[in-house]
Amino acid sequence: MSLTCLVTGATGYIGGRLVPELLAAGHRVRCMARTPGKLRDHPWAGEVEVVKGDVTDPDSVRAAMEGVDVAYYLVHALGTGRDFERTDREAAEVFGSRARAAGVGRIVYLGGLTPAGVPERELSPHLRSRAEVGRVLLTSGVPTAALRAAVIIGSGSASFEMLRYLTERLPVMVTPRWVSTRIQPIAVPDVLRYLVGCATLPPQVSRAFDIGGPDVLTYRDMMVKYAEVAGLPRRLIVPLPVLTPWLSSHWVGLVTPVPASIARPLTESLRHEVVCHDHAIAEWVPDPPEGLIGVERALRLALQRIREANVATRWSSASVPGAPSEPLPTDPDWAGGSLYTDRRTRVVDASPEALWRVIEGIGGDNGWYSFPLAWAVRGRLDRLVGGVGLRRGRRDAVRLRAGDSVDFWRVEEIEPGRLLRLRAEMRLPGLAWLELAAGRDGSGRTVYRQRALFHPHGLAGHAYWWSVSPFHSLVFGGMARNIAAAAEKGAAGP
Repeated sequence: MSLTCLVTGATGYIGGRLVPELLAAGHRVRCMARTPGKLRDHPWAGEVEVVKGDVTDPDSVRAAMEGVDVAYYLVHALGTGRDFERTDREAAEVFGSRARAAGVGRIVYLGGLTPAGVPERELSPHLRSRAEVGRVLLTSGVPTAALRAAVIIGSGSASFEMLRYLTERLPVMVTPRWVSTRIQPIAVPDVLRYLVGCATLPPQVSRAFDIGGPDVLTYRDMMVKYAEVAGLPRRLIVPLPVLTPWLSSHWVGLVTPVPASIARPLTESLRHEVVCHDHAIAEWVPDPPEGLIGVERALRLALQRIREANVATRWSSASVPGAPSEPLPTDPDWAGGSLYTDRRTRVVDASPEALWRVIEGIGGDNGWYSFPLAWAVRGRLDRLVGGVGLRRGRRDAVRLRAGDSVDFWRVEEIEPGRLLRLRAEMRLPGLAWLELAAGRDGSGRTVYRQRALFHPHGLAGHAYWWSVSPFHSLVFGGMARNIAAAAEKGAAGP
């Protein structure tokens, strides 16, 4: 049976992987996104309908729901401010009411697994909000399947990256108490199988389902298992009961690419045992013949994807909460304020194609081609004030697509072979962009063009620009020189 499925959160980690699974199952897919351009470079972009919308905007949700059979709710407002629980609740109410008015046959929601016997008031704000959203959708008048998962293991997931970097970087760990908490993780392929399977549930089925893999173990056990799978020496893990969730999140943020703002809800969710209460989902979405994916196999699959550079989405695929999203201004007097610009141009003794390969490969392990210490310090300062820092890296070491994160930048625009525009997501008193372009001049020579732009917010923004201006020749000038040199070296090599 072919259904029309609306997917919210398609720019995120799970949503971006769910879309091709729904297409493979023969369904029609409509994606709702606040920034539709972020979806245009996905391999499946030409097979789906993309509409602009926001779950907090009733009109856009109503338009997106027209003709929809199944609506997937895969968004949350975590990190958008102190009122994120209220925002989550109101968005769920909008989604449910508009789905009912449009005659949608089913809502499918992915939330968090809550511990048995723990009063809701004692849960972390993250888990409490996820549980409330599930209740709102279940009482919307539309048949709803509210899936509840604990730790999700898959290449690029925040939970996996946290586990991976903690284990790889710390052969001896003094850890928070939550490493001894029992959890029931689930592999990403099984999560996607449940999400797709719920599209065809009978109308009378409207309930919450706990979903988890076959293994119940502690986080400490998972770190030991990861070390075995990755071929690392056995790790020495010493739990320390005095580390609070706040300190834990900063400890994770210090060691891993996952910033404290994301690590905190993950670690807070591990304060209580999160184990499935039942396996009722199997009555409607049966286990595969080979069984559910266990932790060891899930870790091996995730590592294999990373080593093959075949990571479809990452935890950083979704926009950073609170990060600026305004497009590049085209008018110098945009918003009635200043727009500072640093321009660099160099003739390159290489083909535009060779130059573009360097441009598209910037960031991550390749770095930023100038003054590494300055970039490292800027990244650390960003982490200290709650930003994402430099360690997000890249989804793919060679190719970029619109919406990808590149360290503390986001790909706002990419024209293959010609232009890469990055929007800053580090903490700044203003908005910033970096443009890198390859082309030819009137004489047919290859030319590299680089432009850094900054739109200050208030006096602090102006002060920031002028305070860092003395370093521009080192940072931006060095970047232009070294990118050109890298292209020339690449053109001369094999």
